Amino acid sequence: MSLQMPNEVTIIEVGPRDGLQNEKAFVPTDVKKQFIKKLKDAGLREMELTSFVSPKWVPQMGDAAEIVADSLTEDTRDIVLAPNRKGVNRVYSTNCRAVAVFVGVSNTFNKKNINKSTADSVAEITPIIHELKEKGYFVRACISTAFYCPYEGKIEPEATLKLCKAFVEAGADELSVADTIGMAAPHESFALFSLLKKEFPHILITAHFHDTRKMALTNIYAALQAGIDRFDTSAGGLGGCPFAPGAAGNAATEDVVYMLDRMGIRTNVDLAKLIEAIDLVKPHITRSIESSYYQLHS
Repeated sequence: MSLQMPNEVTIIEVGPRDGLQNEKAFVPTDVKKQFIKKLKDAGLREMELTSFVSPKWVPQMGDAAEIVADSLTEDTRDIVLAPNRKGVNRVYSTNCRAVAVFVGVSNTFNKKNINKSTADSVAEITPIIHELKEKGYFVRACISTAFYCPYEGKIEPEATLKLCKAFVEAGADELSVADTIGMAAPHESFALFSLLKKEFPHILITAHFHDTRKMALTNIYAALQAGIDRFDTSAGGLGGCPFAPGAAGNAATEDVVYMLDRMGIRTNVDLAKLIEAIDLVKPHITRSIESSYYQLHS
């Protein structure tokens, strides 16, 4: 019996934003710009560059405007996270044309993250999505705690589906569905993404796995079998979430690309150039690079 797998996969690189946001030491702005350039040189064509959030709460993103001003390129989809009206208004002052918004399925997580219930967040963000679409922006909706929550435990698939439906009805182009604390198992990955593919056949669906329990690659493998061909990953496996205790970094881009290459699935990512990008940022981060591919090839 042959496995049902896509011939090509799109990697959405989240290292510059999700990967660096939790770093305690400020990574110099010029280093961030070089990191982004090297990631693009490696063939990554969709990327979260930074986020327009309060520098008081996320100091690492305090240079967002400068990053966006210098890092946009015509042949890539450059995405900026803007969680609220204030952030979206800041996007309008740039040339960026792709915006990510986010809501947690878990009420408790959402309240700890942005001090609003899930329902209130959806009510606030829906008219903003309408506005963004009227202005011609690409809208990426990030669904946090889609499988498990550090405070509420298991999240029922129906709850995740309900939130995804609200975003789709609001006009989002893409759903990035996240295992925020890295607790999902492969059968849960396959089940949820099969459900989402069936419910939203014409929406871009992206899987976002954290590697807290070293299950990210197995969950990606399961999602591939469910028909998913888009994955958020972070160079060097960097990342984490300040509002999700114990959450480790994202699935490492280099490990995911290596696995897909071995399976004969195209990513158009140059692994040697990807290692160069990680080498560049490594001296400026506090956590170690633990990805298997990097350990073997750096």
